[in-house]
Amino acid sequence: MSDLSGKKIVLGISGGIAAYKTASLVRLLIKAGAEVQVIMTPASHQFVTSFTLSTLSKKPVYTDFFNSSQATSTWNNHVEMALWADLLLIAPATANTLSKMVSGAADNLLLAIYLSAKCPVYVAPAMDLDMYVHPSTLRNLKVLETYQNIVIPAEKGELASGLVGEGRMAEPENILAFLRQSLAETKPLKGKKILITAGPTYEAIDPVRFIGNHSSGKMGFDTALAAAQQGAAVILVSGPTQQHIEHPLVTTISVFSAQEMYEVCHSHFEDCDVFIGAAAVADYRPKTVATQKIKKSADDFVIELEKNPDILASLGAIKKQQFLIGFALETENEIENAQLKIRKKNLDLIVLNSLNDAGAGFGVPTNKVTFIDREFHIEPLELKSKEAVAMDIVNKIKEHYA
Repeated sequence: MSDLSGKKIVLGISGGIAAYKTASLVRLLIKAGAEVQVIMTPASHQFVTSFTLSTLSKKPVYTDFFNSSQATSTWNNHVEMALWADLLLIAPATANTLSKMVSGAADNLLLAIYLSAKCPVYVAPAMDLDMYVHPSTLRNLKVLETYQNIVIPAEKGELASGLVGEGRMAEPENILAFLRQSLAETKPLKGKKILITAGPTYEAIDPVRFIGNHSSGKMGFDTALAAAQQGAAVILVSGPTQQHIEHPLVTTISVFSAQEMYEVCHSHFEDCDVFIGAAAVADYRPKTVATQKIKKSADDFVIELEKNPDILASLGAIKKQQFLIGFALETENEIENAQLKIRKKNLDLIVLNSLNDAGAGFGVPTNKVTFIDREFHIEPLELKSKEAVAMDIVNKIKEHYA
């Protein structure tokens, strides 16, 4: 999932030849999960059609303040559009539009939205070489930066005039990458490294059988995604699961057994800021693993078990500055058992699940948890989606570093 997922973007298109690239830009933004509202200046219609952009964005394209073609004229409210947006992207931004933005002119709908915007504003300049390097254009770009607008640098290449030089609007793929990088820079957990375990562990009996549990891994995967969307670099150590995650800040390491998970966690723990033990790690494993499939013979079959290493307790014993979050799945004496784990494992926060709560536990999309910190402050939460619980956990991390 992209950092642009769910973002509301107003894309303003001014009248330059580079406007033809905006069809690809809209498509990329939509594919990244953004919701795009296109606003065109009157001059931009000479270079790209509103029908094309409306089809790609799945929204009507606006140019005028009023829809006078309708039986009853309606107002395209520039204030509402500006407040709706999570970010405003003006691409291409011509020399004429840049100049009007600096002076505060509002002679078209796009400029009125710009002047009303409270969200981050990005401009992707596009013009011919001599116009781009003209002192007035360079000054306007600098002034816009003092307004806290963010300039996406123009690129070098062949221009519409036939000249070769600086002034090309950045390619749509590069604009997308710029937005992602810029948004990541402002994330509250940028620079933090978070190590998360997820899913079950499988403890081999023989080459075809194992001891496992019903954990789907969803809670750990949702937490990894929520942390990455807040800017953290995440290492996700996952046992066998059908869950999948795609995010540039998430590195997934697949393991099978508790011992493998233990070794991977210890190899990355020193460099992490936060550890979240969301995995349902098997407490015991077969003492002896058969090298061949065990044949069915006697009516009774006994497997001798030995304890697995306690990953969370071992990390709590060596932690320095790390913020440790554990999970507790209990069926009785829930609060007391969770508090005992906090002390025993040197945790900063525990996320308590009770199988007595309907809608909580393994194999369901919801969870009902209680947060207990190391001072034993108890914070019960209502039943909600695991994605929402994941965000609650990440908010606790943000509070810790606030």
